Amino acid sequence: MFNVPGPPRVSEHVSHRQSVRLGRTVKLPCPVEGDPPPLIMWTKGGRNIHSGWTRFRALQHALRIKEVEADDGGAYVCKATNGFGSVSVNYTLIIIGGTASGLNSELRPRFTQPAKMRKRVIARPVGSSVRLKCTASGNPRPDIVWLKDGRPLAHGNDENGGAEEDRKKKWTLSLKSLTPEHSGKYTCHVSNRAGHINATYKVEVIQRTNSKPILTGTHPVNTTVDYGGSTSFQCKVRSDVKPVIQWLKRVEAGDESKFNSTLEVGDHRYVVLPTGDVWSRPDGSYLNKLLITRAKKEDAGMYICLGANTMGYSFRSAYLIVLPDVKPQNNLVLTAASPSLPWPVIIGIPAGVAFVLGTALLWFCQSKRTCPSSSSSSSSSQASSALPVSQRLPVAGRERASPGADKDGLSYEDYVAHQNQNQPLTSSKIYPKIYTHDIHTHTHSHVDGKVHQHQHIHYQC
Repeated sequence: MFNVPGPPRVSEHVSHRQSVRLGRTVKLPCPVEGDPPPLIMWTKGGRNIHSGWTRFRALQHALRIKEVEADDGGAYVCKATNGFGSVSVNYTLIIIGGTASGLNSELRPRFTQPAKMRKRVIARPVGSSVRLKCTASGNPRPDIVWLKDGRPLAHGNDENGGAEEDRKKKWTLSLKSLTPEHSGKYTCHVSNRAGHINATYKVEVIQRTNSKPILTGTHPVNTTVDYGGSTSFQCKVRSDVKPVIQWLKRVEAGDESKFNSTLEVGDHRYVVLPTGDVWSRPDGSYLNKLLITRAKKEDAGMYICLGANTMGYSFRSAYLIVLPDVKPQNNLVLTAASPSLPWPVIIGIPAGVAFVLGTALLWFCQSKRTCPSSSSSSSSSQASSALPVSQRLPVAGRERASPGADKDGLSYEDYVAHQNQNQPLTSSKIYPKIYTHDIHTHTHSHVDGKVHQHQHIHYQC
């Protein structure tokens, strides 16, 4: 079934009143479809919901709200639009434990993302950046004030440490291009009529020193990958200046000739691998990854991440294990079981042999049925004018009177000997032949009274 181009439409019925408890997560569906696919936009109270609303996330066909606050209640609209028109789905979100207007029972503030606030002591090098978070909720909606060393921060004022409040969400304080003056204790003070809470971060800005790079963390680590699969090594380097990060692979003994150039490090030789971009991280470190795709046996071995700057270099190694491939074994069995000749030859050879044998057999059968016939005809003429016809011996009588002999007295044995003497031998063996004969007698009378009698004897093998 093909969709007919047209304006978006609602594909299923939904309840337009949704309720959720304070602090929970809710999902508002937007079941619309159309051809061409529509563009979906969410609004709350007439304001567009965008990426700056950190607890709100627009999914493909829904809006998800995490850690619901009292002020999240109200009217929501999902509007789907394409070139043929638009359609809207309206919701009223009711907060249990609060209302859309926030006039229900008062709730003191609480931090809604405590997992992101566990690290309270933060060290950063000069020139890096840091973000301090104090996301909170309450009823009525609480206010937040940031302090440094007990004094309120003048946001956007470089004389007060260059701290500025994240305009997308005031619950985050961003410190950029850190200098030693940014070091200190930063406190977020969150309060409403029902109470207040505080959280303090200690920021230490470390002066950069001219030193060789340092590989931080545990990467790269030993890795195992399936044959034909993909994997990656990661290398994280801390350096005062942007380092050069290079990946090397150790060349096994005897494989040096496979590479155009190798690098000698200690007692081993290494080949330099192509390296991607080096990413700068907010904590002042640099990150690089080595991607290995379609892993094969030759990819196994020891890899080294080398970080270098003008002051020196540091490196760390890890091993890659490529699991055996099971497919070649199956192919080997199939190859051994199958003939190496092409299919036309495989079929043609038996067919040719069968044809030759059939032809020879047919010729042999024909030769057995028809052997060379020797027809000898002898005619004898007797002038017997005085001999009456009645005194002539009939043929049948003659045959009975002299079995095995013809009129001229030629026996079977004499005929065989005569044939063998007159005809060349075609074989080293002489096979006896059995002959049968037929005698025909013809009588002719002349005008002068003479009678001629002819006998024709035919021999057949």
